[in-house]
Amino acid sequence: MLVNLKEIDKYEAVIGLEVHVQLSTKSKAFCYDSAQYGSKANNHISPVSLGLPGALPRANEAIVSYAVKLGLAIGSTINKYNFFDRKNYFYADLPKGYQITQDNEPICKGGTVKIRLANGHQKNIILNRIHIEEDAGKSIHDVDENYSLIDLNRAGVSLLEVVTEPMIATGEEAAAYLSELRKLVRYLNICDGNMEEGSMRCDANVSIRLKGDTALGNRCEVKNLNSIKNVQRAIEHEISRQIQLSEAGVYIHQNTLNFDALTGITSVLRSKEMANDYRYFPEPDLLPLHLSDEYIEAIKQTMPALPEALYQQFICQFGLPAYDALVLTADKEMAYYFLSLTALVSNYKAASNWVMGTIRSYLNENNIGFDKFPISAQQMALLINKVETGEINNNQAKDKVFVALLKHPTQNINELLKQLNVLIETSTSTIDGFIITAINKFPDKVKEYNTGKKGVLGLFMGEVMKISGGKIDPKSANKLLVQQLEKLK
Repeated sequence: MLVNLKEIDKYEAVIGLEVHVQLSTKSKAFCYDSAQYGSKANNHISPVSLGLPGALPRANEAIVSYAVKLGLAIGSTINKYNFFDRKNYFYADLPKGYQITQDNEPICKGGTVKIRLANGHQKNIILNRIHIEEDAGKSIHDVDENYSLIDLNRAGVSLLEVVTEPMIATGEEAAAYLSELRKLVRYLNICDGNMEEGSMRCDANVSIRLKGDTALGNRCEVKNLNSIKNVQRAIEHEISRQIQLSEAGVYIHQNTLNFDALTGITSVLRSKEMANDYRYFPEPDLLPLHLSDEYIEAIKQTMPALPEALYQQFICQFGLPAYDALVLTADKEMAYYFLSLTALVSNYKAASNWVMGTIRSYLNENNIGFDKFPISAQQMALLINKVETGEINNNQAKDKVFVALLKHPTQNINELLKQLNVLIETSTSTIDGFIITAINKFPDKVKEYNTGKKGVLGLFMGEVMKISGGKIDPKSANKLLVQQLEKLK
């Protein structure tokens, strides 16, 4: 869909996101059924999750503490008096005919999530609320051509619905917000954040208006987006579609939309001319929850250092560039591994380079996370410090010592360096011998150097490193090389 730049510039988008965060609890929100993902269909069900008459729910304490954790992490106001509501609607995979949720009194109100865009711009995305609810089951439409199948394993699984204010302006901002939210829930260890498995599902409410207008336009809700990339694609397409309709004088209906990841376009699932009447009323089978100040404070004391705090620490305390701090804090295990290194090394930038470069490349190639990385921070720090003190050079450390440590992670570093024969040669006379051999090999290049062509130094240094087997310090060797060449003038 093509919209010219002049048309786009007349409008602004107003976007609000609703994200369902599936909590990493062992059991469901209001019963003891397992919440394990990927089990055989309809294997984790009970009278409660099936909605049988007389079955009584009981609140899972973990979902309350997880909600408080996330609320504290984003600066929400924690609601100390909580009760649950019934949201009534019929759907094939909702056995009870209603969903247990929170309506007027969510457990968390307000809060902000800071995002950083590619151009360096920062923005605080304001949240409206976080509330607790249970999931519905799963309808499967692609197994039998005549029937839809129902899997109720997911019915009753714990969710937090995280709702932003309508203040997101672009698909890029939405993607950045989702990335930050996923990072937070992973740091807090309340959700694995795997969108492809449904652990986070996003609905995007998109509308447009002429710049300068204050009234909101009719919004279209794009449902069940299952990746950060698809959220951005769907929003960008929907903005373009609505602008095109507006420019053609076509009324934009308030519809619920589906996004096709293959074609990159949205299509109408159902009309949504007005708000659904869910006939909320208080859940009579669950007692209200009162959260004391002591309870909230106890949860606060268990919370880890969070991405934004670590980002600032890495820049201000360790002197890292903003790019390094952003990359290192993208993954909790990576950030904490680096943090362990900082207590053991003096060159924090060198440690950052190792973590972001060599170590991360190894993990990506082997499709494993930092929690499975075999070399301890103590061992890596010893290796980094050996490079810093000039006992081995960086290339030998990466190409030989690091590779050997991956196979034998606990081996004594000093013994390993001797076995690999990678200790730096520090004898000036020995290094001069390597240099003289290299110079004698290229007498014509010596003449070029004497005529002012300093670029040949690279050729000589390459040969010196080759002759020495890489066991010399390049900076020291370069100085000695220049001295020897100057003598030949």
